[in-house]
Formats: sequence, C-alpha cells, structure tokens
Amino acid sequence: MNTPLRGLLAAGAAAAVMLTSGVAAEAATAFPKYKAPKIFGTSFQADPEHDFTKGIHPRHDGILRGWLTYVKGGVAEYEPIRWKKDTHTEGYFEGPPEGTTMAYASPIAKDVVFLSAYGCKVTGQGLTVDRKTGLGAKRCSRATLIKRHAKAGHPSLITVHKGKIVQVQEIYTP
Repeated sequence: MNTPLRGLLAAGAAAAVMLTSGVAAEAATAFPKYKAPKIFGTSFQADPEHDFTKGIHPRHDGILRGWLTYVKGGVAEYEPIRWKKDTHTEGYFEGPPEGTTMAYASPIAKDVVFLSAYGCKVTGQGLTVDRKTGLGAKRCSRATLIKRHAKAGHPSLITVHKGKIVQVQEIYTP
C-alpha cells in the first residue's frame, strides 16, 4: 500500500470537509441586503404575500419597521409600527389599532445581529447611535436583545430571512 498517497488523500478529504463546513457556517450568518423602509414612515408596511387568517407566522423576507411585542423560547412576536406626528412633541411610534390582525412570529436566529441605540446593558447605558441615521450602531448579544425587548417593544428595523429574525436595529427616539 502507498501510505504517503493515502495520507495525502485523507488530508485532502479533511480539508474539503473543513472548507465545506466553513462555507456553510458563513452562509448561515449571511443574508441579502434588503431595501430598508423609511425610518419615520407614516403608514404601516403592507405585506401582500402574508395571509393573516392562517394564524401567526413569519413575515416574508425583508425589513419591517416594527417592534417586538412578545418573546418566549427564542420565538418573537412582532408587529409593524408607523410614525404619528404630534402637536406637543415631534411625534411617536404607534402599532396597529386594537383588534387589527397584523402580528407576525418568527424564531430569533442564534447568530442574530442586534444593533442597539442604547448600549448593551438591558436597561441601557447611554446612546450608541449613528448620528446620520438615528439607528443603533452598537452590536450587542442575542441575550440582551431578548431581555430588553421582552420587557417593552423598542422601535426597530427587523430583518427577516428564511423565516427567522436575523437582524434587529433599534431606532433612536428621544
């Protein structure tokens, strides 16, 4: 038997397995760059592909201006929001009217990208905002995302890809 050749083949096979698993891991964290909605849009984003009569399930792939309303067991419920101008302040975000069925539910990806506008402590620690966009710029953990958003919904851009929430970027509101 030719031992050096067998060793070379084994090393090549091992390298191929490592390369394949590395590519798969990279592909799992990558998602397409979707077109973001207007941050302070005054209407709820439509989802013509979604059938709300079939129960709560993931939104189609893309970015939703919304907030998480409930988180349990790694699954988040979320709904669209819109900017409402006010006479006493600049305005505020609001969800759909009571009784309107516009909720979605998706698992939060294990490698979710959470970009905070308020720092990585659950209660917030100061502003971490991109001054040009008003969007969160500090990357924080999945655990921080779940703890913070389970307590109260924060206006965010929520990216869904293949039925999972893969990115949450908070919108700064004073």
